[in-house]
This record gives sequence, structure tokens and C-alpha cells, in this order.
Amino acid sequence: MEKAKELVRLLNQNARYSVEELAAMLNLSPQETRELLGDLERRRVILGYRALVDWRKLGEEKVTAFIEVKVAPQREVGFDAVAKRIARFPEVKNIRLVSGAYDLAVEVEGQRLEEVASFVATRLAPMEGVVSTTTHFMLKPYKIEGELVEDVEETQRLVVSP
Repeated sequence: MEKAKELVRLLNQNARYSVEELAAMLNLSPQETRELLGDLERRRVILGYRALVDWRKLGEEKVTAFIEVKVAPQREVGFDAVAKRIARFPEVKNIRLVSGAYDLAVEVEGQRLEEVASFVATRLAPMEGVVSTTTHFMLKPYKIEGELVEDVEETQRLVVSP
């Protein structure tokens, strides 16, 4: 189990490590490492591999919204049934049950603000079990998944003196 945890930590830092590099760092053979990876993927411990991309630098603007969703829990399934229905929409990138004033934190992505607004108004808000929604549009990312979007030196402002 410790080797599995260490393997996941290494991949979480850099998913581009080769099997051979991972094997060397874990003191395992490449075959043992492949088998461990396969097991973690089958058990859905590792859900996927992704590149963190600043799409703005490629000229592709995306609109991201964070939606607070208040839910009427259903008997015997609580929040799960509504959350699973919301999770099926392709616009939904992340959904989590949270504590506090609302129940679900939903991250939605679209090409235009109107597209995201339409999703909320016509598909999410009217859904059975959804009591209310509050939408927050992302204006500018500073850090994504632990990685700074801009070089810190570039973003520092000059000191203004009188």
C-alpha cells in the first residue's frame, strides 16, 4: 500500500514520468510498476491523466462559473441522486458536496457567458431537488491545481511612492 501511495504522489507531481523512471524512484521493476499502475486504474484510484493548460495563451477563451447549489435531500439517498444527475452534464467539470450555506459546489465551463447562464437557467436551476443556485463567474486565474498561472515576477506591481 505504501508503494501505491508513493506512486500516486509521484504521478500527482508529474504525470509525464515514464514507467522506467517511476520504477527507479520506487525501487520496483518496470513490470511491477506497470502492474501497480494497472491495479490503481482498475480500482479507479487513478481517475485519469491530464495536462494543466492556460487556454488563454493559445487564444481560446473559456468561461468558468462556480455555482453554489442548495438541494432538497431525498429520502434514503440524501444529496447523491441530485449530484449524480448534475454530474452527467458535459458542462460540469467538478461537483462536490460541501458544508455550509449550500450543499453542492459545481464548476461549469462553456465557450461564452451566455452558454453558461443558459445552462444554469434552463437545465440546472429547474432540476427536481434543486432549491436554489448562486453563480460566480471566474474573472482571472492565479493558481490552478497548485500551479501558478503567471510567473510571479511578471505579475508583481511596481511600488508607487508619492
